[in-house]
Amino acid sequence: MRQPRLIATDLDGTLLRRDGTFSRRTLRALRTATDAGADVVFVTARPPRFVDLLTAATTGLVGTAVCSNGALVYDLATRTVTASRALPLTVAREVAVAISAAAPGLGFAVETGHRVLYEPAYGLRFPGVPEAEVAVSSLADLWLVDVPIVQLLAWSTQFDADGLLAIAEDSAGGAAQFTHSGGRGLLEISAPGVTKADTLSALCGESGISADEVVAFGDMPNDLAILRWAGTGYAMGNAHPAVLSSVPLHTGTNEEDGVAEVLERLYGRG
Repeated sequence: MRQPRLIATDLDGTLLRRDGTFSRRTLRALRTATDAGADVVFVTARPPRFVDLLTAATTGLVGTAVCSNGALVYDLATRTVTASRALPLTVAREVAVAISAAAPGLGFAVETGHRVLYEPAYGLRFPGVPEAEVAVSSLADLWLVDVPIVQLLAWSTQFDADGLLAIAEDSAGGAAQFTHSGGRGLLEISAPGVTKADTLSALCGESGISADEVVAFGDMPNDLAILRWAGTGYAMGNAHPAVLSSVPLHTGTNEEDGVAEVLERLYGRG
């Protein structure tokens, strides 16, 4: 296999270890790949502020990130959003009503790319930048947000993420893009057609990079589209069962430096 021109990799459960850090082996493999001319694009459900926290740890490895499951394209060097695909406020509200009727007791939050606003029933908290978390007094207050929404988040103490995904697709399928990245009862909702793969495809098109020149890595259902789109896609050894069964190529777990294992074969050990 010739060396891919672009490496597209998820972060949590894929490139990062369980404690949220890069291993030395992974950083070395990424640097070897970039020294060979490859571009690295992080493709993640996380918003830009989380990705910013990782930049210092990469000691100079900067590039582009596809954030919020494809809703945002983020330049790591300049810390600027270069493209955005927002979820219309009216759609977010209608989807929340529809899935709440099918799964009572849900809590909701809205992600704007710069901060997350959450109502009282949303009990999940986020690592990273505490000052970017803003509590509102009621669900109705979420719909008063005066900036574009990049993701609606629905959280449940009763349903797991797979169960919520099935409920959402049954009750509001077609109204928005539903997926999850393995969070505890967390459903991630974007504008229709917004996926990691769709945004990466557009990004690659701008650079003249074709799908068969991309190698991708992921572990959760929100990674499936990109693993199928890329010329070569690897499911992590710790991946969700649906990902492992759908993607023919597998590598080691994130704790075993599964991404580095493949990159070393492609670009050498540095």
